[in-house]
Amino acid sequence: MQTSPLSDKQNDISTPTHKTMSLVPAPPPSQPDGPLFAEVDMGGDSFAPTIRATVVQASTVFYGTPATLDKAERLLAEAAGYGSQLVLFPEAFVGGYPRGSNFGVTIGNRAAKGKEEFRKYHASAIDVPGPEVDRLAAMAGKYKVYLVMGVIERDGYTLYCTVLFFDSQGRFLGKHRKIMPTALERIIWGFGDGSTIPVFETPIGKIGAAVCWENKMPLLRTAMYAKGVEIYCAPTADSRDVWQASMTHIALEGGCFVLSANQFCQRKDYPPPPEYLFSGTEEELTPDSVVCAGGSVIISPSGAILAGPNYDGEALISADLDLGEIARAKFDFDVVGHYSRPEVFSLVVRDHPAKPVTFTSASEKTEDAYK
Repeated sequence: MQTSPLSDKQNDISTPTHKTMSLVPAPPPSQPDGPLFAEVDMGGDSFAPTIRATVVQASTVFYGTPATLDKAERLLAEAAGYGSQLVLFPEAFVGGYPRGSNFGVTIGNRAAKGKEEFRKYHASAIDVPGPEVDRLAAMAGKYKVYLVMGVIERDGYTLYCTVLFFDSQGRFLGKHRKIMPTALERIIWGFGDGSTIPVFETPIGKIGAAVCWENKMPLLRTAMYAKGVEIYCAPTADSRDVWQASMTHIALEGGCFVLSANQFCQRKDYPPPPEYLFSGTEEELTPDSVVCAGGSVIISPSGAILAGPNYDGEALISADLDLGEIARAKFDFDVVGHYSRPEVFSLVVRDHPAKPVTFTSASEKTEDAYK
């Protein structure tokens, strides 16, 4: 694996603040003068294509959704220029991960300042569908990539930590809402239900996603394995070393490629105090303090690290995925196939939307339409 800094021209498109972004590239294409957007290399085995994937390690422009979308497009263009066919962004990239904030919450009380913080955070979220989703779809189509993007979804006045999926033709495929927000995330994000645990079958493989610590939920993983996930996307906010052990375990357990994308953030990537405070640590931080160190990584079905983990700064981290490795791994261990024991253990997934209110008149109108 090689790390090389981008040129000055490339730095100009890396971030609005012109931070240096390092690139961890996949091996260069065998035909350097070939097309900008690499085709699926079928090689000698039509059943085992090789595809190039990139995970983006970069920070949100906090409280700046239009600027974040501009940044996303610059990074997507960069990744496409290196021949990437699948690009994964971190958890909550659009809308922001409110690291360090407690939204003024203590047991039994919510402070006025915290309520105002939530108002601004709510304003930075996006509707799905909505104009920001349309723009992301257009980006995917423009650069001919499959795009997996972490966003904060606004549904009325409830927010969800959501992953959006787009194909290389610019079509919105669907979404996954985080099933279980972690710790204090539960005061700002709603809970996803079983209706948004998709795995999309595409020409470059079956793609699904689970967000951050819900990757530790064995039953959720099992549901995804049962749907045949081959490229398992794990956008996260966890930069601890131990996260790498979870990613390696999932790759081995699922016999799938695991792509984990995290933000690399410094204190200056968030609004300055007193507008935004890192609760309990603000006085210890300088503008250059690293508040999330990244650790984005790509791992093969055999548990081999193909690229990363990167803790050095904002980066595009890429690798070529030989999909033939999936069958070789499954020969050893197929968790929902020859290594399962359904007569002993089974899982039921309630995959219908869980709605708090249902209006009977709506169902009656539907019935009348078919009479």
